[in-house]
Amino acid sequence: MRNALVIGAGLIGTSAALALAGRGVSVHLADHDPDRARTAAALGAGSDEPPPGRVDLALVAVPPAHTATVLAEAMRAGVARGYADVAGVKGGPRRELEDLGIDLSAYIGTHPMAGKESSGPLAANADLFEGRPWVLTPTPETDTEVLNLALELVALCGAVPVVMDAAAHDRAVALVSHTPQLVSSMVAARLESADRTVVRLCGQGIRDVTRIAASDPRMWIEILSANPGPVADVLDGVAADLGETVESLRALQSADEAKRRGGAARIADVLRRGNVGRQRVPGKHGEAPAVYETVGVLISDQPGELARIFADAGRAGVNIEDVRIDHATGQQAGLVQLMVGPQAAPALSAALSERGWSIRH
Repeated sequence: MRNALVIGAGLIGTSAALALAGRGVSVHLADHDPDRARTAAALGAGSDEPPPGRVDLALVAVPPAHTATVLAEAMRAGVARGYADVAGVKGGPRRELEDLGIDLSAYIGTHPMAGKESSGPLAANADLFEGRPWVLTPTPETDTEVLNLALELVALCGAVPVVMDAAAHDRAVALVSHTPQLVSSMVAARLESADRTVVRLCGQGIRDVTRIAASDPRMWIEILSANPGPVADVLDGVAADLGETVESLRALQSADEAKRRGGAARIADVLRRGNVGRQRVPGKHGEAPAVYETVGVLISDQPGELARIFADAGRAGVNIEDVRIDHATGQQAGLVQLMVGPQAAPALSAALSERGWSIRH
């Protein structure tokens, strides 16, 4: 791929442009808001000037409600040899293009499974897609050349290609992306009117569950509006579990021992199924999830503290697989949880203790 046109200079479009430009592709940027395109260009994502001629690939990175319209305009103008979009829903844009009478041979739907709670070009990162799945949903009419361009795009962005049917993709993202967003938002909504004293008790659990609730509501309204049926189907199952769990919790209040035992058993079943489901979530690099040991380290909220911990772990020859930070309420301190291989945990604890760190088991 020698050149590309990225239409839509938001988080995904700018991140893809940064990745392509960083690997020598001549990238041109377009957006309905020229300031966003200029911002992306200033970040090194390419040029906000129109391409001088037809490019190899036009990548449309606009909200799902506008994807088909923007694609149709670009395809009718003949701006590229191949056309792709990154909308989070695939069936809708394809049907709209068919209704508009567009020849689909030069088109392929795609969806990088990566993102952030923040949006816009300033949130973009060239490494956003590194190691992440990037779904490709070719139509029966998609030319081999266009499929190869999409595969090259994925490779240049450091992602892993996954070929799927568009309808299967939409059902999949309803389960693994769209429903989690709604559930996270519903849990976070409980905090809206909670007493401030209660909110101050928030720990890592509530932070984990509500992290994605910080996402832009306008963006999610558009995504959910494009995939309402599959999301509602998943939520039906969640609602059934929720209703049964409520009844089971009520049973735990009963004076009847048999009802209490039954309620506890049903709640245990939900928790067990949750354990099994969680174990199926891929670990690093898409591999089976690994079992890590946690080494807790108390740190002060001072510049350079995390860097010192990582440096000391490196000197001990220990690879840190993951990290979490739990900030202490009302104190300039926190607990850093370092996830490492079980065999490495004792060595890391000993090495950090020798260097003056306070270890918490």
